[in-house]
Parts: sequence; C-alpha cells; structure tokens
Amino acid sequence: MYFSTTQSLWLLLPTLAQSATVSYTIPASPPSSAAKLDPAPVGVSFEFFAFPSYFSNVTATNQCLNNFRTLTGVWPPIRIGGTTQDRAKYDASTSAMVVYTVADPKDAPAALTFGSSFFKLANTYAGNVVVGLNRGHNDIANTIAAAKVVKSSMNNLRAIELGNEPEYYAGANQPVAAGTWNPAADAKSQNLWVNQVGKALGSPSVIQAGNSNSDPPTWGAAELIRALDSTARSYVYDYSHHNYPGGTVTSLMSHSGIVNNMNKFVADVAAATAIGKEYVLGETNSVSGGGAANVSPTFGVALWTMDYVLHASVLNIKRTYFHHGTVGLCYYCWWGRYSMGAPYYGAYAAQAAMAEGSYIAALDTGKTAYAGYIVYDSALKPLRALLYNSEYYSGSGRRGSSDFVLSGLMGSSVRAKRLTAANALSRADRGGVPTFGGQTFADVTCMLKDAEMFETVSVSGGKGTFSVAASEALLVYLQ
Repeated sequence: MYFSTTQSLWLLLPTLAQSATVSYTIPASPPSSAAKLDPAPVGVSFEFFAFPSYFSNVTATNQCLNNFRTLTGVWPPIRIGGTTQDRAKYDASTSAMVVYTVADPKDAPAALTFGSSFFKLANTYAGNVVVGLNRGHNDIANTIAAAKVVKSSMNNLRAIELGNEPEYYAGANQPVAAGTWNPAADAKSQNLWVNQVGKALGSPSVIQAGNSNSDPPTWGAAELIRALDSTARSYVYDYSHHNYPGGTVTSLMSHSGIVNNMNKFVADVAAATAIGKEYVLGETNSVSGGGAANVSPTFGVALWTMDYVLHASVLNIKRTYFHHGTVGLCYYCWWGRYSMGAPYYGAYAAQAAMAEGSYIAALDTGKTAYAGYIVYDSALKPLRALLYNSEYYSGSGRRGSSDFVLSGLMGSSVRAKRLTAANALSRADRGGVPTFGGQTFADVTCMLKDAEMFETVSVSGGKGTFSVAASEALLVYLQ
C-alpha cells in the first residue's frame, strides 16, 4: 500500500457534521506493492439449483452481466455452486436441467438431480464459468461422470469445484465426513478427489480447490497446499475461499472494518502465489443465508461491495464472486425478476474503476474511514482514482463532507463520477435509487438509463480537491 506522509485528518465538527481533509500523493508509476489486475475481477456466483432459473426466467441477468462487459471488454466470470451442489446427483437419463420438489417455490431443495442440459445452458454464457460438483455424498463415480460431461460440453469452462464449504459436512451428515472430520481429514479427501477427477479428465489446472468458509488459517489454502501432493497441485487451477463478514450496515461499510476483515486472507494469497496459483473469493456477499432483510439491500452495502472488491484486488485476490441465491428470496442479490438492488451500483462502480486497468494500489493506510485507490493502465500511467468516505450517514441531521486532496495530477482539470444516494439506508427496491454519474439501472431489464454526468475539478500545481460526502464515493478519471 502507498500513502502520503502528508496525509492529515482534521475532525472539525462533531457527530453528523464531522469533516476531514485527507491528502494523498499519486505515484507516477505503480508502487512495488501494486497488484496486477485480472481483466474482469468482479464475478457473480449462482446457487447451483437456481442457476437455470437465473438464465432462463430472469430478464435482468444477461443485461446486468453485459453492463460489466461494456466497461471491461470482457464478460464477467461466473461460478455455479453453493450448498445445493452437495445435494445434487448427476442423472444421465434426464433431459431436464434440474429436477427437485419443494413445498414452497422459495425453498432450496434438500435433494436434486440434474442432466447434461444443465451444462449446455452454462456453455451458452460468453464468459468463463466455474462449476461446482458434489463431494459431500462421497459418490466419486457419479461426480467423475458429471465432470466428464462438463468438460465435453463447456468450451467456456475455467475450473471445477469438488464440494462446497466442507467444514459443514459433518453437521449436515454428509457421507464423505463419516468418522473424524477436520481440516486434515478434508485435505486428505481433497487430495484423493483432485487426483482422481483430474486423472479422469486428463487435464492439468482444472480444479478450483479449497472452497471453505471458516476463517483461515484453519480450513485455509495455506493448510491445504501443504497437504496436497505434487500431482494434485498440478490439477489445481486456483485456490478459493468464501467470506460473509455479516454485521450492521455501519460495520459493513466501514473502510477500516473491511481492511481488517480482508487481512485474514493475506497469508493464504501468499501461499497460493508462491506455487504459481491464483487465489479467489469463490463465493461471498454481505450476510450469509441469502442476506439480512434490513442490511443487505441498502446503499451502505453497495459501498461495502465497491470497497470490498477493490481492496480484495489490492491484496492480489484475482476474482471475487458475489453469490446470488434463491430467486425471489435473496436480500443480497444484485437483481431479481422485478427490481434492481442497490449493491449492484457498488459493483458497477468498482468494475468501472478497474476497467482495462493493469495494476491497482491503495493510497490509504486502511486505519480510517477514508479510502483511496489508484489504478494504472498497461503503460503504467495513472488511469483512475477511487475516493471513498465511509462515514455513516443515516439520513438524519446534517450530512458531513470531507475533502480529498490529490497531488501528482496532470493537466488543468480532471473529471469525476459520483456514486451517491440519499443516505446509507437507501434501497432501490423502496424508491431510494442510487446514482453513479447521474445514471441508474432500470428495474426488470437492468438497462442503463439517464444522462451520464461528469463533474469537473480544477487542478493547480498538480493538486485537486474533491469533496466526498459521508456514505459516498467518487471515481476520478486521470486520463
């Protein structure tokens, strides 16, 4: 991370009217700590049983993904998996994508089967896809049969997961966890399954390994890497971990809180990088279990989404897949059949900040409410800066504002786009629609609408001052 030694915080007014001046110097080229960016670092995860519905019955899905492609030139990566992948059995005889019975359409099935058409649908997606298969049932022959169909059906396959969140297998009475089940037992199981599935497919770098949710170092990549033999490692494409920080709107959107939450992955990322493998957050979102009704759909969580994925990229986490669960019962989902979710705006702003960037670095220390990120292009020149004021504004009283002073700017002025809403508790599904550069996304279709608005900020002596209100962010275009 790079931060200016002249950074200063002056708290001038109490409580709701707090104000600060934050100063950052933009390095002319990427600092040594800068992380190399993936072409499409913001990904989407779909719960296994719900995937066909998202792509067949939800109008917004394709357009919401296409909006990201428009920014980056690359379709965002998707992952198909979750709890129900370990309840699913491949049935070669069925023509249906998924078969299951539930008492209520909003329930997740306790058991399901799926056919080869499931993967034919996945192959219609223009971007890369990770597919999760069942390890919990301990039926490796069935999983290998499914994996062979995945490989033969999908030209867009990035990797296959073998099981989802194995630390919960014992509590769910999954057969693979019979007897003693702990990280060592899981690592032994993963070693066996990775070797057998990899050998059956005849493909190196085909497995997304790990996929646990408990905090590292237990159930983490570093621990797993030590347990895998060299052959198993050769079949691994990348290492994945899950993360649902939870909490209130205030705690989630706190920049220092985000940095503290993400620090637990530093050692795992280093362990994967040391053996030439990538590290991803294969499933993540605000609050586990589909989200929290009064937290996950808010604009504060949109800001969390933005800051979270940017900081993940700073830590060299290559891709971050935000989970989407049961259609119609998913508080953290970015879109549904009828309305858009506020968090999509944060994801879009993050994607806009990193689009076509080659490197990213943090400008701040990670210890305050104020965040700064700098993205560099392939010529190693500053491309964009993202400024974030994570002070919480509930909508009551005066809304504070802070000045971000950037040094090292070129030219006489720069343009910026603001990510804003009435307050941190604003919800798109209740009329509190956020805007990014004055634009919004239409319900049902996810089409971008309204006129794009840029703000112009004067630069003098290489310095510019940018005002960012509490619970707001600003994307500054440096070219």
